[in-house]
Amino acid sequence: MHRIPLFSLISKYDTAIWVRVVGTILTSLAGFMMRPYLVYYLYDKLDGSILLSMLIVGLQPLVGIFVNLYAGSLSDRYGRKPMILAALVIQAFAVGGYMFASHVWEFALISIINGIGHAMYQPAANAQISDVVPEEKRAEVFALLHTALNMGSAFGPLLGLLLFTWNPTIIFLTCSVALLAYAGLVVWKVPETLPMKSAAQQAAAKNKQKIRWRDHKPLLWITLLMMPVTMLYAQVETTFPLHLQQHFENYKTVFAAIITFNGCVVIALQLWIAKRTERVAPYLIIAVSYVLFAVVSVGYGVVPFFALLLFVEFLFTIGEMLNGPHIQKVISIIAPEDQRGWYFSIFGMNWQLSRAIGPVLGGFLFTHYGGKMMFILLGVLLLFAGFAQTMYVRNLNRKQDELALVSKPDLQVQA
Repeated sequence: MHRIPLFSLISKYDTAIWVRVVGTILTSLAGFMMRPYLVYYLYDKLDGSILLSMLIVGLQPLVGIFVNLYAGSLSDRYGRKPMILAALVIQAFAVGGYMFASHVWEFALISIINGIGHAMYQPAANAQISDVVPEEKRAEVFALLHTALNMGSAFGPLLGLLLFTWNPTIIFLTCSVALLAYAGLVVWKVPETLPMKSAAQQAAAKNKQKIRWRDHKPLLWITLLMMPVTMLYAQVETTFPLHLQQHFENYKTVFAAIITFNGCVVIALQLWIAKRTERVAPYLIIAVSYVLFAVVSVGYGVVPFFALLLFVEFLFTIGEMLNGPHIQKVISIIAPEDQRGWYFSIFGMNWQLSRAIGPVLGGFLFTHYGGKMMFILLGVLLLFAGFAQTMYVRNLNRKQDELALVSKPDLQVQA
């Protein structure tokens, strides 16, 4: 297995990237302590209502949809650092609020505030990567961040299981402190990375007309076709734990174990896979990942044994390690320099939309038809979306190659 020397890896990237890595480890560890058990926590607090629990969970991304429309543009205008700081502080206070909530409206208000903070963070943070990392290295950096995220998923669920059994409110306190610690690191170590605008760009920004969505069709299609993937993630975070509850006696331990397994595999293989696939055409990587996600969705619905469930989870892990870094790289390439924050903001809406409508739609299908049918239908949708996404990115790559040849006529002469 190819290993990247630690020192060369550290010296390879900007300080802002390493603060992101450390901050992601901190917040993901705390987040994965909380996230797998939030549904169970709400389920108990709301007298066993599945749909009401799903509605509360769905409020956070629903609010994020509207915030996303402006968050990326604000980071393009005022800078990445102010948006990242504001997002982290808002989330810290919102998550801490779970310790004191006991009524439906209180949980709803907390989810709304948390949704605002969460939606503000990702576009600015991803645009920051595009600011400081060369195009050919972006997939590797996104993979590095995905590895950091999964350091939390490797250890967070089991630690969360212990704390949830002892006192659930400790989980929320830990998550809040981790977010504030990350904000402190940003203040201390991260400079502003927003590219300086020329006088012409500043004048154009002042006179900027209303956005014409037809001018950004690639962004919109890629975002739309990504939604079935994030819909699968939404079910894993909401209805899947309840599906396991119906099939496994020790369902909480099973859920914690497969998430931990997922995180450990990502830590072991993500950077290696990113290195091995960085020169492979993105549409091929995307095609393989969607097929894997479709198989996984069906597997979640029908697999009756824990050992087989671990194999399904391994396929899911390979799929996400292939898909995430490369689809984000595609967005970073098609985004104009002065609209990177906005592009990542709009692309991030596939997560917000899926997490808003996914729990409610999944909760409805789960209640009326069961988890097996719900996951099979999602698997079929993933196959259709994967074919469409592959063809679209492939055609997009061809057009970009043709434009590159036109802009370099000397290459045509040599050919």
